[in-house]
Amino acid sequence: MIREFREFITRGNVFDLAVGIMIGGAFGKIVDSLVKDVLMPPIGLILGRVDFSNLFIDLSGNSFDTLADAQAAGAATINYGVFLNNIISFLIVALAIFMLLKQVNRLRRPGAPPAPTEKACEFCYTNIPLQATRCPHCTSTLQPA
Repeated sequence: MIREFREFITRGNVFDLAVGIMIGGAFGKIVDSLVKDVLMPPIGLILGRVDFSNLFIDLSGNSFDTLADAQAAGAATINYGVFLNNIISFLIVALAIFMLLKQVNRLRRPGAPPAPTEKACEFCYTNIPLQATRCPHCTSTLQPA
């Protein structure tokens, strides 16, 4: 069992997956900072000095000026501003992955086309297997391929 586990771990796919997860985590932090620190402040300024990370609904019935104050008091809140930031982060990551995959697929060379497995009957033009010597549709005798 230990030998099988070692073979599983040393496969190239497992290492590629581990590297992808680490790079994805780092990329997620960069995108999160981009959204919180670069994109949302100007959008908030345009919308009337709104800080999206500070938008919340207080469910406790009290009045708090900031989300940090509400959380420090232990109040139940719906943090829809943080949710909006996360949606924007997700959309940026999804767009980046889409653009990356589109370029990778463009750079891939197309493989050889698959070998044909059928031929057209020379009498009725129905597709039949290559090995057929008689057409099952018109019963004509055919030349072997």
